[in-house]
Amino acid sequence: MWWQRIFNFFTRYSQADKELAQAIHQIVGKFPVKISLYKLAFSHASASLRTHHTGLKESNERLEYLGDALLGAIVAEYLFKKYPFENEGFLTEIRSRMVNRETLNDIARKMGIDELIQHDQNRRGYGTHRSMNGDALEALVGALYLERGFAFCQQFVINRLIHNYYDMNQVVANNKNFKSTLIEWSQREGKELRFELVQEINNRNGYREFVIHLIIDNETTIRGTGLNKKKAEQSASEKACQMFGIQ
Repeated sequence: MWWQRIFNFFTRYSQADKELAQAIHQIVGKFPVKISLYKLAFSHASASLRTHHTGLKESNERLEYLGDALLGAIVAEYLFKKYPFENEGFLTEIRSRMVNRETLNDIARKMGIDELIQHDQNRRGYGTHRSMNGDALEALVGALYLERGFAFCQQFVINRLIHNYYDMNQVVANNKNFKSTLIEWSQREGKELRFELVQEINNRNGYREFVIHLIIDNETTIRGTGLNKKKAEQSASEKACQMFGIQ
């Protein structure tokens, strides 16, 4: 019986595990059955103290890989059904906005996931990973799939993520060309703009990520990222528009 499993859990596990279980129940709506799976989902690589005999460090990276694929598929199907008369380009763009790293980082913080992540800021080569919160959210999706199956995982993404944290009208409407707006502002104000590609990252999900620095009058530097140079420039331009109150 379910109540017997819950009773056994709260009489057998440590106080830290009980607190984690309570937090997962609040986020997911169910108590975890395999607490070790969720402890792994919230274990950043910087906090990995054990290594598998194959040399693979025990962290949430594999669960993140699984959750990333599931999240993309679930959001794709959701958009496919919600917008039956829109083309592939529209659906791809909206999905990209919904699952980009900054959006997932923000949602993870609002859900309290950032408080559950085990990480070590002092370990050389790691620090606080800029996508750590969003990565943990994806790892949670992967853990839910392994423990409760696809149907539950899908309902979690739709009901707990999309319905609670996305304003779809705003997501669709947010199609402004921030770079063009910024260029028009710079011409009016006599400002010099320069976009510089500073890094290309092959992340562990198999995607290449571009890092752009937007430099304004050799004084202000704003960082933007994206899956291509254009998106990275748009990201930096949007931040600049927000910073300077450009409409």
